Amino acid sequence: MREITLRQIEVIRAVMLRGTINGAAEHLGVSAPGISRLIKHTEESLGIRLFERQAGLFVPSLEASAVFDQIGQVYKGVENLQSALESLQKGVDVRLAFASAPSVAQFIAARAIRTMRKRYPDLFIDLNILRIEETLDYLLLDRGEFVIMSSPARNPGVESDEIARGRIVAILPEGHRLADQERVSVHDLKDDPLIGVDPSDPYGAIVAKPFLDAGIPLKHSMRGRFAQTVVSLVRHGLGVALIDEFSVAEVYMPGLVRKPLVEDVTIAIYVVRKKGRVLSNFAEFAIGRFRKELAEAHMHWED
Repeated sequence: MREITLRQIEVIRAVMLRGTINGAAEHLGVSAPGISRLIKHTEESLGIRLFERQAGLFVPSLEASAVFDQIGQVYKGVENLQSALESLQKGVDVRLAFASAPSVAQFIAARAIRTMRKRYPDLFIDLNILRIEETLDYLLLDRGEFVIMSSPARNPGVESDEIARGRIVAILPEGHRLADQERVSVHDLKDDPLIGVDPSDPYGAIVAKPFLDAGIPLKHSMRGRFAQTVVSLVRHGLGVALIDEFSVAEVYMPGLVRKPLVEDVTIAIYVVRKKGRVLSNFAEFAIGRFRKELAEAHMHWED
């Protein structure tokens, strides 16, 4: 027995819908003689008359009614499949969970998510803010697909890839005596109240490095756990600080003055994920957006 092809099903349905060969040809965007030949060939090969010709119209034959019922079911399934694909493309009923270090989450994450929302308007996004010591549990317990961090994770169960590199900069309260200088050195800051992060923390070690390299004793007047806290303390006139450029990447930051640092100190940003895990398309897209936003933020500072 001859099998019917998907193309034959498509043509039969077009004739059903339009009632004429010309109408079916217009519906499919092909020539009418081709439609006529395919219908004739299908009927001959199956040994079934599919249509009755009545007053110039093609009417489904009574004996082929079961065939037309099945064709209707096939196309209903195709429509359901198309609907499911469209929903997936928009992120309907899909959840993307990932995490970020506070420094990147402050401004960069929101910019990346803004573009993701345009691409996947119905995608549910679960953004967590993590400390470096929380990263391993988050990934190894599959709570999220990836983490954006300012230091690589040292564990054989995860892998870290550098996606951006930025600079450490100085931040001062408005009206500070160094506010008019083009660049600031750690030597300029050594007598000011210094706000920082514990140098035993990987991030704290990065921002402490220029002082230690210059032989200046690191003496904090106060410490904050996260970059946002440091920024807030400086804005309120409680001291000065060194911080990564991404933590102060907002265009307008009233109360705060940002200055390039004379000492060239960089910070790398990594995407960390469970080793061997295949990321979803949504996660891959998100990482791409983080790369772009981090690069643009760095270029803006360079300008």
